[in-house]
Amino acid sequence: MNRIDPQLWKQELPEFREKTEAFYAGQIDKNTYKGFSGLYGSYAQKGGKASMLRLRMTAGRVTKEKFLFVSDMIRKHNVTRMHFTTCESIQLHDLQTDAVCDIMEGGLSHNIVTMGGGGDFPRNIMCSPLSGVACNEYFDVMPYAEAAGEYLMSFIKAEKMPRKLKVCFSNTPENIPHATFRDLGFAARMDGTFDVYSAGGLGNNPRFGVKVAEAVSPEKILYYIKAMWLTFRAYGNYENRGKARTRYMQEALGGAENYKKAFLLKLDEVFASGEALDLTVTDSSIKKEGNGSEASGSRILPQKQEGLYTVAWHPIGGQPKPKTFCDLCDILKDIEGAEIRLAPDETAYIINLTGDEAVRVLTATKDGASTLFETSVSCIGGSVCQIGLRDSQALLAACIKAVRKAGIPDGALPQIHISGCPSSCGTHQTGIMGFRGGVKMLEQKPEPAFVLYINGNERQGEERMGQEVGTILESRIPEFLVELGRAVSQSGVGFLEWFAADPEAVIRIAAPYIS
Repeated sequence: MNRIDPQLWKQELPEFREKTEAFYAGQIDKNTYKGFSGLYGSYAQKGGKASMLRLRMTAGRVTKEKFLFVSDMIRKHNVTRMHFTTCESIQLHDLQTDAVCDIMEGGLSHNIVTMGGGGDFPRNIMCSPLSGVACNEYFDVMPYAEAAGEYLMSFIKAEKMPRKLKVCFSNTPENIPHATFRDLGFAARMDGTFDVYSAGGLGNNPRFGVKVAEAVSPEKILYYIKAMWLTFRAYGNYENRGKARTRYMQEALGGAENYKKAFLLKLDEVFASGEALDLTVTDSSIKKEGNGSEASGSRILPQKQEGLYTVAWHPIGGQPKPKTFCDLCDILKDIEGAEIRLAPDETAYIINLTGDEAVRVLTATKDGASTLFETSVSCIGGSVCQIGLRDSQALLAACIKAVRKAGIPDGALPQIHISGCPSSCGTHQTGIMGFRGGVKMLEQKPEPAFVLYINGNERQGEERMGQEVGTILESRIPEFLVELGRAVSQSGVGFLEWFAADPEAVIRIAAPYIS
């Protein structure tokens, strides 16, 4: 496998600066700039007065080196807003041109690449966040995810790519990175191999992936990535941007079985080509040992390495306070083996901690979510995103405020998923409860609103798209959730048990808010 030296991307950066300066000078229109800047992992924010920058964190892994660099950049450029994305990246917001260019270039010396972070390119490769440390994992898939991420960078300049190409690896049927409904997913098996799923995705025309192969040896995964590209080149609708995603091929080819046949034909071509794509990965097992200290708590998870712990930290809305992020960095820089793993639900896991180290990290991250409901997922929202219809972050903040004020106990409300538009960046379609930004007509006037979804499921083997219930005015959603939380708390059981006993109860409570 050919690897691209991150430093080589520096030759692309002068053009980015030139076009960015031209955009802010009013010499390039918004749509033209958007079509250009996505290649570099940067977009102008809504209003056209500042930029965001998406830092790829391959497989969601934020090594100590990367953590230190991001922290240094936050301090140097006085970054006031950042976001953990549902694709396991870090976004920095409200940046001016010099800051964007400085961070983009400096990151390359720390193996942080922004190229392909937006636009019609392979996006950040995703992985189960606790791969290598989870007690219940089938095997550690992280080395294969990282190798796949390196290989995908060679497709940045490839022709006829889908609008996005999302590839991920899961280590258990929990299916946290959604391996069974991405463009290409590798789901670990108990026997140390992968089942491979293809042509899935959320958003408009959502589809669960087609299982195209079973029991694939891990060293063969790159052949499947190459076959994915060739399949899209042959059958993808890359001339219609609205349908330039792999999931549309299922229907175009006449169903899942026909798609599987088409994919396997391309796979045969890859194997027959003689191209050497076999992988050999290095041992990534953790060498650190516990020191006899212990830790416990709702956010502390024991690792499979005896005496080591993980601390879960979920900043509200996936938006850590920059000061908290930097203070945490100051703690972790001297802790052996410590790193952060980003999850698709915007949780950050700090791994490889002894008991006493875990207690320090727990204290440093106390400003995050303290209940299941507060770990709810939200995209960056329409106040920042150019295509966002509704401010999903503002909605989540209003809901948390109302739930806290009402004294709703932990467990009475589930983790909800909020997307500001149909793109489903907040994964509203597969959450137990989700909201999608839209409008509701009130006295013949369009008012801010969200569509309610219930009963989605992401677990492998139980995948289910949520049921669309109806549209609720944005201003009334906190009230609805408080009423729902009170009903559940009065039952004496948690939300999931309550919902399982009477799935229609949510619809009954929601009905007055929808009508």
